[in-house]
Amino acid sequence: MAPSPSPSPRPRPSRPDTTRTAELEHALRAAVRGEVGFTAGDRALMTMDASNHRRVPLGVVAPRDAEDVAAALAVCRDHDVPVVPRGGGTSIAGQATGVGVVLDFTPHMNRVLAIDPDSRTAEVEPGAVRDALCAAAAPHGLVFGPDPSTHSRCTIGGMIGNNACGSHSVAVGTTADNVLALDLLTRDGRAVRADPGGSGLPADLREAGHALVDAHAAALRTGLPELPRRISGYALDRLLPEHGRDWARALTGSEGTLAVLTRATVRLLPVPAARALAVIGYPDESAAAEAAPGLLPLRPLTLEGMSEDLIGGPDPGRRAAARTLLPRGAAWLFAETGGDTPAEARARAAALCRAAEGAVAAEVVEDPAAQRSLWRMREEASGTATRAADGGEAWPGWEDCAVPPARLGAYLRDFRALLRDHGLRGVPYGHFGDGCVHVRIDFDLLTPPGVARYRAFSGDLARLVVSHGGSLSGEHGDGLARAELLPLMYGDAVVDLFHRFKDLWDPGNGLNPGVLARPDRLDDNLRFTPLPREPVPVAFGYPGDSGDFSAAVRRCVGVAKCRVNDPGTGVMCPSWRVTREERHSTRGRARLLHEMLAGEVVTDGWRSTEVRDALDLCLSCKGCRSDCPVGVDMATYKAEFLHHHWAGRIRPAAHYSMGSLPRWLRLAAALRLALPANTAARVPPLAALAKRLGGIDPGRDIPPLPRVPLHRRPAVRAVRRPAATIAAEAAAARGNGSGPRAVLFPDTFTAFLAPEAGEAVLRVLGAAGVRASVPREPVCCGLTWISTGRLDAARRIQRRTLDLLSPMVEAGLTITVAEPPCAAALRSDLPELLHDDPRAETLAASVRTFAETLGELAPEWDPPRVDRPLVGQTHCHQHAVLGDTADRRLRERAGITGEPLTGCCGLAGNFGFERGHLEVSTACAEERLLPAVRAADPEAVLVADGYSCRLQIDQLGPRGGRPARHLAEVLADALPR
Repeated sequence: MAPSPSPSPRPRPSRPDTTRTAELEHALRAAVRGEVGFTAGDRALMTMDASNHRRVPLGVVAPRDAEDVAAALAVCRDHDVPVVPRGGGTSIAGQATGVGVVLDFTPHMNRVLAIDPDSRTAEVEPGAVRDALCAAAAPHGLVFGPDPSTHSRCTIGGMIGNNACGSHSVAVGTTADNVLALDLLTRDGRAVRADPGGSGLPADLREAGHALVDAHAAALRTGLPELPRRISGYALDRLLPEHGRDWARALTGSEGTLAVLTRATVRLLPVPAARALAVIGYPDESAAAEAAPGLLPLRPLTLEGMSEDLIGGPDPGRRAAARTLLPRGAAWLFAETGGDTPAEARARAAALCRAAEGAVAAEVVEDPAAQRSLWRMREEASGTATRAADGGEAWPGWEDCAVPPARLGAYLRDFRALLRDHGLRGVPYGHFGDGCVHVRIDFDLLTPPGVARYRAFSGDLARLVVSHGGSLSGEHGDGLARAELLPLMYGDAVVDLFHRFKDLWDPGNGLNPGVLARPDRLDDNLRFTPLPREPVPVAFGYPGDSGDFSAAVRRCVGVAKCRVNDPGTGVMCPSWRVTREERHSTRGRARLLHEMLAGEVVTDGWRSTEVRDALDLCLSCKGCRSDCPVGVDMATYKAEFLHHHWAGRIRPAAHYSMGSLPRWLRLAAALRLALPANTAARVPPLAALAKRLGGIDPGRDIPPLPRVPLHRRPAVRAVRRPAATIAAEAAAARGNGSGPRAVLFPDTFTAFLAPEAGEAVLRVLGAAGVRASVPREPVCCGLTWISTGRLDAARRIQRRTLDLLSPMVEAGLTITVAEPPCAAALRSDLPELLHDDPRAETLAASVRTFAETLGELAPEWDPPRVDRPLVGQTHCHQHAVLGDTADRRLRERAGITGEPLTGCCGLAGNFGFERGHLEVSTACAEERLLPAVRAADPEAVLVADGYSCRLQIDQLGPRGGRPARHLAEVLADALPR
């Protein structure tokens, strides 16, 4: 078999000055104690942030402390190499993209150094995540006020660099308003402290800065508009005498172009004892925008605006679910209030509802869970807005313009008209109380005419913003996206002052060049420029991306929800939370795939070892498919990559052993090898040999085989018959309802590893009055072949299964699948792999879980009462693809109380058994699942429908502990005998 073609035919580019680059790397390794990375993979991970831009660095340094930063700056200065500081990489204007050497502060310089509750201040390092600071301040009843939508993963250093704001800025101000002092290192290595008055600055810098400002005081007093969200340019007016020569305020928002932050002193604010949320509906977004200024005198904590074309993103189910949370209207204001008591917060929210002019509906939301759901909808907008309901792509670039709040309604009308004039679409939302509008626009950034239109629109929009007295940036900074247009906002004279101020601090232009001062053109460095122009040949159909793998990879816009340390009620991304390495996040893997397609940094296409190694620790949990705001599906991308990477080559042993598990188990059952196999597995030398040959981690136990597989058990033999017979019986009895109504899909795990679960499903269905049959022929969803990237074999297997099951589906039978990942594979992977066969979608639509089957075919049946608490976990594939609404209802009706955990058990099919994965697999299980099992109430039922989850508990849980069981087993045990 010939190897698959490279996704990019571009020739391998030569790295410039490779000798000098090697010398630079050597010098950095000698000088810095932190990690130094100059490999293609290291560089590829830092080429992009959450913007439209891409710049390729020479290398990456993760400094351990300020001494490391100083050492790195000295080396780079000696080698005349630029430096770019970087935090969480969520910047939307391109300022966190790299040239020269990127300083990544997140691995080590991420500590909250001190909290002083008396002075309400905190000392933090630049890589500290905003929510980590808030968690440290919470015991004192304090919080760091600014809260951009990426608050769970953005860093304080990044917030200071961009002067980030967030939804509460109407009450707490911008980051600059909450910064007291900055400890910095200049390009020439001087340690300085910026604070009001500038006493901690070197005299030459302080006096030169004051002289520059004083000489042009009139221009600074009249040329910089006064509005809450003026973020664009340098805040030189803060150095005027009337503003106290506030150097900390002036340097906040300088986007890493003046000095490198090593420590910050920030202000903390008291947390309201109680909160309520007024959700106010309006006929359209302009009406909401015009109403917002009238509500500001009531001092809400937030005043956020959203329109209906943003709610829920492109997925119809999510849109419908999100819409149920909102009152009537086509646009809404989210106005949060606080108080010393719930009654006080509620009264303030009710007052906002009464004062809302032009509203069509309003309600006060007090339930914290409902508030979290609504805020999650708002915070995920920067991701969901990148995909329209029709699948079209939309991009940042004009993400955060701001105008005076009183002008917002008029501005939005003009903005919509400008979009129409340019033939573009966008979905405005944002901080209406501050006059700041976020929007993703369906720019064509792939073709020269599209880029030309992007450039023309940018100039027109800049002029429109200025005509309304606004700022080109109201939150995210200018970066590469807008700095070129600053003369339209400030005029050449003020912009020249920006350049001169930059030269005072960084005369060699060695800190983040091309940003803010003497900027690159806004259409330079676009991230899509090097991507292939035509779709690359792939196996999956990628229906949401028109079959284009490049478009699928482009889904990742970099908002980095996958880098959240606590997933809350989600799954994504378990490997990131274990390793805390960018390459093991969903975003990091998407970046590497992007660079693989680009072919400039990662140059060996599908054969890339950098991509392979990053994907190695992807558990294929599919958590990103549901938890990522734009539905990145890394499990599918991994399967696609492995398919091409190993084409025509000998694969890892695990691909042949666990990847072909259904065949081996079927063979063992046919030859009745369960007893000898189990005996051999208990003999250490034989078990070690088997694990070595099969690519299984030596620390794993080989799970025992049941002595009697599912198809030989009496209850199953009674209902097992040829597929054609089942279809014929169902078709003949369709009118009178006497025939079978469901087919139990005998998946590999249920049939050959956990037949007791299959027996229980049949017994419960029978008790509920649902006649079910089992096909005699072997069927398989192909999951193990998919997870190991053997997609040609998976297609053959799935097509055979499709041939067998389609007649049953046509006869109206429900395909019941006990094993959640197999149900998910039939519902999602099968139609995406067999996208050329219309029967695949029909079969996928007929697949149901155990609980879904009962809910649809026996809705009036009362399950037996269990009346016990629950400990367990929802399988990650069920969370991502299937949902668990039916399971929740079934458990509630059976008196099983409590909620299962979300997350990934860490076994994840073959992942946790593969050699070298045990440590990560165990760490995933220890995150939530195993602690919950150890702490379980003795009366609790331990439920896990996924075989992998049950096996992980069995192998890593308490010795001699209770086994986890399928929900069907729990219910079957409660049935009368």
